[in-house]
Amino acid sequence: MPGVTVKDVNQQEFVRALSAFLKKSGKLKVPDWVDIVKLAKHKELAPSDENWFYTRAASTVRHLYLRGGAGVGSMTKIYGGRQRNGVCPAHFSVGSKNVARKVLQALELLKMVEKNPNGGRRLTAQGTRDLDRIAGQVKSFSLPHQNSSSATVGSNLSA
Repeated sequence: MPGVTVKDVNQQEFVRALSAFLKKSGKLKVPDWVDIVKLAKHKELAPSDENWFYTRAASTVRHLYLRGGAGVGSMTKIYGGRQRNGVCPAHFSVGSKNVARKVLQALELLKMVEKNPNGGRRLTAQGTRDLDRIAGQVKSFSLPHQNSSSATVGSNLSA
């Protein structure tokens, strides 16, 4: 759909569609250690989803679309969380720098992300074009479902 951007669609559906696109393309270089790594020191276990690397890459690209100039440190803050310390108070803990770095490097190999001269990473023109195209597909796929559900909601309200 022309004129549809990432901001116009449901973000969860967009990340799912983008991760499926990245997996289907087969060009994203996935490290060997993805099945044994924790994503942060405050996590207890490794992710249960076997395709978590594609989901993290899609989420990272989405964050770069919404606010460019984010680097490895920014991504660790975005994917950080609460570290529970037993009886001691909980504190914020950043996510894994290695995972953030490897995701950004894999996206650079796809030519979706490039280094920003002012620091951090930013989307390339090709990356922006790909994201907007996938957003258009998500929007066109979700339109028929929304129309049928709104008809049933409207009929329930008038009764």
